[in-house]
Amino acid sequence: MRKLVGILVVLVLVVGGVLYYFNAGEDVLRVGATPVPHAEILEVVKEDFEKETGATLEIIEFNDYVQPNLALDDGSIDANFFQHGPYLESFSKNQGLEDLISIAKIHVEPMGFYLKSDEVQEGDTIVIPNDSTNEGRALILLENNGLITLEEEEKLTATVQNIIGNPLNLKFVELDAAYLPRTYKEDDTVNGAVINTNYAIQADLNPLTDALFIEGSESPYANIITVKEENKDDDLIKTLIELLQSQKVKDFINEKYKGAVVPVF
Repeated sequence: MRKLVGILVVLVLVVGGVLYYFNAGEDVLRVGATPVPHAEILEVVKEDFEKETGATLEIIEFNDYVQPNLALDDGSIDANFFQHGPYLESFSKNQGLEDLISIAKIHVEPMGFYLKSDEVQEGDTIVIPNDSTNEGRALILLENNGLITLEEEEKLTATVQNIIGNPLNLKFVELDAAYLPRTYKEDDTVNGAVINTNYAIQADLNPLTDALFIEGSESPYANIITVKEENKDDDLIKTLIELLQSQKVKDFINEKYKGAVVPVF
């Protein structure tokens, strides 16, 4: 009996060791993404990716614009898909991150201006994103549509301090981008908001029908796949990009988002 128990223990240890070996050696590509539309787009290619590579595509969702780059830098994820080039450049500079690079452009999410009333009124409170590139982008959108005037230099990084013309005396409140839809909907003192499309969609705001005006499809703010430079030639990442830039994904984006998200490949 004692001998039999000993044999069983050995078998359990051997089987456990074999399973641990295979699990530890399993290929996994971990990609961080905000839920809409980035994670939804990744889901479209997940099955194809796993069939082609034999590896697992693990989609890790984030709900802010800070953690995905920090997680990529510390190795918690292998790539991320949530941001545009100007944001990556600004964030990397401010955080002292030197080796995060863009390796593929996938789509543009035209930023929109939402308004509760029929027209912008004297003294309206407008909420805008507070991160360094999206704030400038929001202000440029308002300037292009005649609501404000900005100083000529460094418009991409403009803040409310760079507004030199404000004929309607609009009041601007800078908030984290993720809080803009809820604040716009629930705060009675707020009449307007400039909202990133991914957060607008999550809040059931349709940029094409609910926004007073949006950026054109020519916007330079293409959303990108970002990796560490040392991993730019990784075969799994190359396969992921090939799938994301396929006709299948282009058709999905056009059919799903109906112009609120625009493919750029």
